[in-house]
Formats: sequence, C-alpha cells, structure tokens
Amino acid sequence: MIMNISSLVVKVLPVNMEPAIEALKRSELCDIHFYHRQKGAVVVTIEGKDTGEEMDKMKAIEKLPHVLGAALVYAYSEAELDAAAKRIAERPGSPVPEELKNA
Repeated sequence: MIMNISSLVVKVLPVNMEPAIEALKRSELCDIHFYHRQKGAVVVTIEGKDTGEEMDKMKAIEKLPHVLGAALVYAYSEAELDAAAKRIAERPGSPVPEELKNA
C-alpha cells in the first residue's frame, strides 16, 4: 500500500491549548507530537493513501473547535519518491551506483 505522510503546524490561541489538543485527539485525524503553549503551536502528522486524502484531513483539522488554522510543513509521498528514484537510476551516466539501482 502506498502511503503519504505530512506534518502540519496547527495554530491555536494559547488560552485554548488544552481544549484544542483534546479536539485534535478526539478527531482521530492526526497524531500529536509536540505543542508550545506560549506560541499557540501544535505539531501533528497526518497520513493518507494520496494527497487528496491528506488535504481532506487538513481541511477537517482547520474546522475543529479552537483551531485557528493549519499549515503544511513537510510532505512525503512514497509514490513520488519511488518514481524520482527510478528516473534518476535510468538516466545515462546516472550518479546512482549499480548496486543501489534495484534496492
């Protein structure tokens, strides 16, 4: 199964940190990894079968109580990585050593 994983910074008012974290936990849309109360920032990851599913989750997170917004910080797409590695390996004069081309 191909998987996409992205990290988001979710912004909340510092006074609403606890209820925002509870809303994020109850939503089951993401995993919470870190928060900074004074900055009103929560770092989460979301997963999906494709970028469309991830964007749907991000939009749903932005609609949760006490959430001001969410910003995509990092995205990993297994399919995109595999395709890029294949293109590099197939180039004439490829910088990829032979023993790594089929890894």
